[in-house]
Amino acid sequence: MKTYVLSAFVALLWVGAAIAAETTRACHAGIACEVDGRSYHVKEPDDWDGVTPLPVLLHFHGWMRTGALPVQHARISGATRRRGVLLLAPNGHGKSWDFWDDDTDDVGFAAAVIEDAAKRYPIDRSRIYVSGYSYGSAMAWRYACEHGDDVAALIAVSGTIRQSAGCPQGPREVRHVHGLRDNVMDFPMGPDGDQTFPVALWRSQFDCGKGRATGQWNAVDFLDFNRTVWEDCEGGHKVTLDIHKGGHFIPHGWIARQLDELLGRAPSYP
Repeated sequence: MKTYVLSAFVALLWVGAAIAAETTRACHAGIACEVDGRSYHVKEPDDWDGVTPLPVLLHFHGWMRTGALPVQHARISGATRRRGVLLLAPNGHGKSWDFWDDDTDDVGFAAAVIEDAAKRYPIDRSRIYVSGYSYGSAMAWRYACEHGDDVAALIAVSGTIRQSAGCPQGPREVRHVHGLRDNVMDFPMGPDGDQTFPVALWRSQFDCGKGRATGQWNAVDFLDFNRTVWEDCEGGHKVTLDIHKGGHFIPHGWIARQLDELLGRAPSYP
């Protein structure tokens, strides 16, 4: 009888472990995690030991996309999984985002995504990066406006909110890239052709001084970036703007390069 009870107990433990493992597998990559009646996708980095706290990249997808795309995108998850970064990709209502003003439920939802992920993974809260592409980039800006005190860096691609918007908070660092020929989220050209205007909001908020052009760089031979940095901003903030001559896309290697620099890694591609 004792042997039977012990065997039954062991079997129950095995079933419980199997269910837990299956639940973990179910909420990963293409299969979304549920939170507060909404959902998000997650992608772990390669070779993670299951213990070490993970930096986080919260990435907002573009218009008419879902979070299932970033977790399989070579220029997004291809960058995070090689650099030990946990990728979180929320799903927007109607495959879009409400970033036009501060009265949006999407900011609270995105914050809930981070908190839910923290229950599943040991995250490094000192290295939470917020990113997005196109409409998703504008949403990342909006999130940084409202929750920037918890954001190590904004990593934005081809999309902004109005440069006149008021932001109660701001990230420690801002990195933005935009194409001069972007005809979807037009390049925010400033007065008299000022090409530094795409980050005017943050330069003003952080009381930055004069920017410094650091020259060209590239990750692939066919696309060059002209970089300007503002390093003498109040409170230790930093702003970086990369401009290229192309249109509306996520540049090859750009997100990877930002993560390398933020994490103190030697830049590499991919």
